Amino acid sequence: MPDHRPPAIFIADALGLDFLNSIATPIDTPIDWIDNGDGLIAWLQQADLVATETLEALRAQAMPGELDSVAAQARSLREWFRGFVRDRKGKPLAAKDIGELGPLNRLLERDEKFMQLVSQTDPGGLAFKTTRRWRSPESLLLPIGEAMAKFVCEEDFSNVKACEGPACTLLFADHTRGHARRWCSMAMCGNRAKQAAHRNRLKAKH
Repeated sequence: MPDHRPPAIFIADALGLDFLNSIATPIDTPIDWIDNGDGLIAWLQQADLVATETLEALRAQAMPGELDSVAAQARSLREWFRGFVRDRKGKPLAAKDIGELGPLNRLLERDEKFMQLVSQTDPGGLAFKTTRRWRSPESLLLPIGEAMAKFVCEEDFSNVKACEGPACTLLFADHTRGHARRWCSMAMCGNRAKQAAHRNRLKAKH
């Protein structure tokens, strides 16, 4: 079935936050990019979290409705994590916050990653590569969990912000110099704010 949704939004500068932004209102109507199994597969492909051949193999082996069920689990994980991030954005995480990360740790402990030696052509020789056993469609949640865990451990939550657009729900990590970023992107909310300010100035003159 063709996917008529626009491309997913990746503006957060942190993949764990991009996952939260997989539901958004880029113009007027809310779009959930993982509202079903096909959407989840498309989002994972756009996020470059899972190789295309792996996605195709898991789609082929999935039972009817199985991918939709995995997408529902992903949405539940997303909304739980949204609450965690929104409650803590703007200040550093503390050691006690580990107590609230049980759902993420329970997901991570299901992972089946292992190391292998592989040959490579550029540069030539051997490399040590981490790979994963994809035992079922449910394993599609694992790279999402890994992205969330890396975000929690590597990002300074002091730099996590919500877009200042009045109707915008997007979150991002502000890595700009001086941490002055206010908008999800200038193309979306930044330009709208400029236009609104311009209209208000014109009204004030009359």
